[in-house]
Amino acid sequence: MIMSRVNPKSLSSPTILLSNLRVSFPSISRSRFLFSLSKPQSFNKLMISNRPNSWLPSSPTLRWGPSMFNHQRPLGRVYFSSQTNGRENKEVLVQHLLVNESDLKLLVELQEKIARGVDLSDLAAEHSICPSKENGGMLGWIRRGQTVPEFEEAAFTAPLEQVVRCKTKFGWHLLQVLSERDECMLEEIAPEELHAKLQDPGFLDEAQLIDVREPEEVAKASLPGFKMLPLRQFGTWGPVITDEFDPAKDTYILCHHGVRSMQVANWLQSQGFKRVFNVTGGINAYSLKADSSVPTY
Repeated sequence: MIMSRVNPKSLSSPTILLSNLRVSFPSISRSRFLFSLSKPQSFNKLMISNRPNSWLPSSPTLRWGPSMFNHQRPLGRVYFSSQTNGRENKEVLVQHLLVNESDLKLLVELQEKIARGVDLSDLAAEHSICPSKENGGMLGWIRRGQTVPEFEEAAFTAPLEQVVRCKTKFGWHLLQVLSERDECMLEEIAPEELHAKLQDPGFLDEAQLIDVREPEEVAKASLPGFKMLPLRQFGTWGPVITDEFDPAKDTYILCHHGVRSMQVANWLQSQGFKRVFNVTGGINAYSLKADSSVPTY
């Protein structure tokens, strides 16, 4: 894994995408594969996922392959699963490998190796035709509606840690669900509603308020209770976000017009923050619609 540092000189625009500020992994292509699974396109065509947060890794500390978790993985067993495991409103952490539909002999050989205890991530790195092979077949956290139905059915019914097989229009997959969690919620909050909440002292004690604008912007206009985390400094605070903020608490994100805050809100959701609220229209809309005493700029 490569921890990329941000070069402040390269950040000339306050609306710089988080893709330029991310903790990156070599040749990561999770977003391309997820989008390809949901759309009838070729793997070879560069694509952007329809999920804004897919530009960022699922976790800044995510380790690809067998060292991802502290517990020991059981030996792989390959079998079909047709039962439902009750994963409604859940996200699953998935790794997989993909071979061509015609490579049945290879598929059987890989299944036999997994049954003998060879790790799926090692086989993916060597044999998979999916771009995720660069990360040991790791796709990260996915939710229902992101992939083609056959892949989704397999991912959301497979028992944890077991390797199962499914076929899609792309070929044969061997996939493994490594973990699951409750699906995170991302909502918009209107400036008027936020203004009403800010009048309640209890709200300031319970909620987590984050302003992702730059210091010179905050100096022109600000709201009480918001902690400044400038987007240009994402490389500094991103990897340690959970040291200061609790993913279980309601978290509200503010910027100038609501664009940068949406990027950060989506990223926080990918980090497991359960309830994230983006302030619609940012502090500009707040001034125009909720509190004219807040300056516009």
